[in-house]
Amino acid sequence: MAPPKILLCGDVLGRLNLLFKRVQSVNKSAGPFDALLCVGQFFPDSQENLPEFPDFVEGRSQIPLPTYFIGDYGVAAVKVLVAASKDSANQGFKPDGFKICNNLFWLKGSGNFNLHGLSVAYLSGRRSSDGLQFGKYSRDDVDALRALAEEPGIVDVFLTNEWPSGVTNRAATSDIPTRISDSLGSDSTVSELVAEIKPRYHIAGSKGVFYAREPYCNIDAVHVTRFLGLAPVGNKDKQKFLHAISPTPASTMSASEISMKSPNTTLSPYTSVDQAAHSKEVTKRSGDNDSDSQYWRYDVSKKRQKYGGGDGDKLCFKFVISGSCPRGEQCNFRHDTEAREQCLRGVCLDFIIKGKCEKGPECSYKHSLQSEGESYSHRRPRSENASANRSKECWFCLSSPSVESHLIVSIGENYYCALPKGPLVQDHVLIVPVEHSPNTISLPQEYEVELAKFQNSLKMYYKSHGKDAVFFEWVSKRGTHANLQSVPIPSSRADAVQDIFNSAAEKLGFKFLAMKSNNNSDGRKSLRKEFDGNINFFYVELPGGIILSHVVEDNETFPAQFGREVLAGLLNIAEKADWRNCALSKEEEMKIVENFKNRFEEFDPVK
Repeated sequence: MAPPKILLCGDVLGRLNLLFKRVQSVNKSAGPFDALLCVGQFFPDSQENLPEFPDFVEGRSQIPLPTYFIGDYGVAAVKVLVAASKDSANQGFKPDGFKICNNLFWLKGSGNFNLHGLSVAYLSGRRSSDGLQFGKYSRDDVDALRALAEEPGIVDVFLTNEWPSGVTNRAATSDIPTRISDSLGSDSTVSELVAEIKPRYHIAGSKGVFYAREPYCNIDAVHVTRFLGLAPVGNKDKQKFLHAISPTPASTMSASEISMKSPNTTLSPYTSVDQAAHSKEVTKRSGDNDSDSQYWRYDVSKKRQKYGGGDGDKLCFKFVISGSCPRGEQCNFRHDTEAREQCLRGVCLDFIIKGKCEKGPECSYKHSLQSEGESYSHRRPRSENASANRSKECWFCLSSPSVESHLIVSIGENYYCALPKGPLVQDHVLIVPVEHSPNTISLPQEYEVELAKFQNSLKMYYKSHGKDAVFFEWVSKRGTHANLQSVPIPSSRADAVQDIFNSAAEKLGFKFLAMKSNNNSDGRKSLRKEFDGNINFFYVELPGGIILSHVVEDNETFPAQFGREVLAGLLNIAEKADWRNCALSKEEEMKIVENFKNRFEEFDPVK
């Protein structure tokens, strides 16, 4: 199959007629293209181009191919985006975009989706301290992308509005436009994210110029990254605002193909940090404007100096959260062990670093430094309003508008069953607590009765199809809403599953604790005794009553999708280890759900 053909565009600034006239021309001469990705400001910067919007949004003018944008700011942005947000078709988790009209999609916040086989990640909006409803990214958006960087697989395309700081290479390129400034329209948060995500292509706008950087090597990765900065549509200097690429999806490439480098490949521009730029940022930042500080690294210049690994006046967020940093001594930020200890004792991260927390009473963490002996589990009680707000945003809470209710197949009193987004195999099921809980092990003992009924029903259902059940759960201290995954495997492979889990553990440098039980109840009782609520924990229940468990240390590298990856290897479907490669349309999901319900009906314990 031929690689997808993608058009990339800089700041549209509401000039839709000019953009789509050009797209139609290019599509006719060099297409057909599969999609158009727009970075930089999408909406007008004045009333002048505003009349063009209603023609497209209301269907009087046609958009020639699927178009995705992340620049959700400018004149009329609020009106258009609020209407899209209220559309019932846009409810729930929409990583592939909110539909504005036919062929026009708004990529909101941050996310990652599959586009004709390509893994596309994005950060919508820009960094801003203004109280805007749209047009700025949040700390949660950044954290979601940081989590993406920890997942398996390679991101093919990363979209941001602003350029990363330090990306230009004046030493190797003499024809860089003189107007490019590393401080204007650049974002150090984007620099940190792109260094972590390591996309094959990074596309940005907002600087008003076109710039194609030489490919550069990534730290701890074999593939290179190509950066493209695109000019605005219809710019007076006639700089390039439309660019075409046709990359082969990384998921289909061999190791030798993905590691190929051109002769002009340079070192990564993110191996060091421009200290002058950071000093300028600190000077510019006022004492009362902490919300304007970057989300990725935090300024501690106003606080007393603490011991740690770095020499700068900013804390390494990665170290504070996990206790380790992949850059080690190469990191330019402070590895503050005291801040790490306070984080482990349940102190709010914003309070540790900024001295205050903007969430106030809504925050579930402590707002005072804790002495030795206080544990992470001793959090400050969360208010009822905070719990309600958290549930409203959760993808798994039944009361949340974000829940993918069409995937639910059975609802009990304390648990419900749903099919996952991007199932590994047919009949892959999630058993989810109705209550908003970060894991199934710490729920009340009486909940175990219903959980056992669901597990036994799935086992009988799988047996009727010549298969056995494997159940696994990843329990993270930072987890939100638990799900116990149930994956059927051919009974002929049941004897091999323990060996392959042990082999995978050995490759990561640990050994499982194995327990043998005669029934689900006894096995889970043992798990509950082992789990104290203050650890990261993985366990898998295998055919034959064997349970493998492992306590994951804070500084230990452990893939969140470990269970899925191991089973993908067992079943010889390694390409499905990443759920995003298995994503389906809503229509396909609804059909699969209906078929499963019909097959499972006689086994359903709720019926």
